[in-house]
Amino acid sequence: MAEYKTYEYIWLDGYQPEANMRSKVKATEADTPPDWSFDGSSTQQAEGGSSDCLLLPVQTYANPNGHDIVMTEVQAADHTTHPSNYRAAAAEVVTDEWWFGFEQEFFFTDPETGEPLGWENGTPSKPQGEYYCGVGAGNVVGREISDAHLHACLDLGITLTGTNAEVAIGQWEYQCFGKGVKAADDLWVSRYLLFKIAEEFGVGVNIHPKPKTGDWNGSGMHTNFSNEAMRSAGSEELFNSYCDKLGEVHAEGIASYGSDNDMRLTGLHETQSIDTFSYGVSDRGASIRIPVYTVEHNWNGYLEDRRPASNADPYKILAHIVGTLTK
Repeated sequence: MAEYKTYEYIWLDGYQPEANMRSKVKATEADTPPDWSFDGSSTQQAEGGSSDCLLLPVQTYANPNGHDIVMTEVQAADHTTHPSNYRAAAAEVVTDEWWFGFEQEFFFTDPETGEPLGWENGTPSKPQGEYYCGVGAGNVVGREISDAHLHACLDLGITLTGTNAEVAIGQWEYQCFGKGVKAADDLWVSRYLLFKIAEEFGVGVNIHPKPKTGDWNGSGMHTNFSNEAMRSAGSEELFNSYCDKLGEVHAEGIASYGSDNDMRLTGLHETQSIDTFSYGVSDRGASIRIPVYTVEHNWNGYLEDRRPASNADPYKILAHIVGTLTK
């Protein structure tokens, strides 16, 4: 009997304002994942009378614990880039010279009620403060899921550089580092693993930027970035010029940085107002933070764009940042 390999294909559907992740598993004798198809009429990517859409593998992640994971791009049946495929535009402008570090925040939730873990009986008894990087059953919930996710990503070769409990109970963050457009592939696959592992624990994941109103931080996806000049030939003038360029197209950036972000970017809770652009050294209330690390290393380092929401599409983020700074 032929030896079959199994591949778990992931793609992004056509739902708006944010895509959902979809997946299915292929068993094949092929040594590498082949192109595949799916019913686009079930994912808002085609009409029923002409429903075929195509999956083109772009990254394969060897998985020692199950199916190899395959990130794909979507094409229409005529082999043109599908309108829902934002990776193609990012790949045109982003090279491996560009490094990215995504800080993905999210809440673990009760799948029946949608409430964050630790909120089942209403608003937590304590305000935010002690929960951040907290220890103890009254301060932390979901650590075992976060740890399982960290190890699963590392097993697949996805570089998570850290995790931590966030300022609200049930809220977590992980940091995902990568180079070029693969940085966004890795972020999408890390999200996929997060949802799937949480599913195994009977828990949901919420990446809305403000799932709980009131005096609570929202969930963002701060995006750290650099190119070769920033890392090794930087200057205050270079970094300021990049910030100014991003400020000139602030509205375009906000449009690429996730829906309902106005609920999070209020000027409170370590954010700048969504209608205002600012930057500053070590300023977590600015749109762009210039890290002290960069200044202390003779203006060699990176910048942190604090505007992206937790539900933002990393392909759009990369295309906006690199497209803006290479014009």
